[in-house]
Amino acid sequence: MLSRFRKSAALAALVMALTVTACSSPSGDSDGGGGAYSQPSEQASTPSSDGDAAQLKVADSSLGQIVVDGDGMTLYMFDKDTQSSGESSCTGECLTNWPPFTTDSTATPELDGITGEIGTITTADGSTQITLNGWPLYYFAGDTAAGDVNGQGVGEIWWVLTPAGERMAG
Repeated sequence: MLSRFRKSAALAALVMALTVTACSSPSGDSDGGGGAYSQPSEQASTPSSDGDAAQLKVADSSLGQIVVDGDGMTLYMFDKDTQSSGESSCTGECLTNWPPFTTDSTATPELDGITGEIGTITTADGSTQITLNGWPLYYFAGDTAAGDVNGQGVGEIWWVLTPAGERMAG
């Protein structure tokens, strides 16, 4: 009989394998995958509301200093996006797991410790998505609490960003 530790390790390995498989596409599709997290958290899909400016700030995490929103939720970039293209490559089912960081406000985003260049793009549905150094920003539906970094390295295409707006690989 397997020990409790071995069962837990096997289950964790299976979940990770399913997540990576579901969130990466070997055929080169630009949808970023769907899969293990079919319901984004309410926090992750909620844009800045009531005309308030979007907020980006720096938070300490297990990976070092990273970019988060005003509520401390981690923001990610997608390797399949083309930096400064003005477009997001995350479409369709990808958006279920990786909702965009959007704003309803025309006000300049509020920054706390961010040194990279902030901008916006218009998504396919007409929303205003925040960018950092030309990278569209996304939440990960698997992050349920402020400071979670569960999306880091998923499919080897999703990454947190440094305060300078650079990909934090590894």
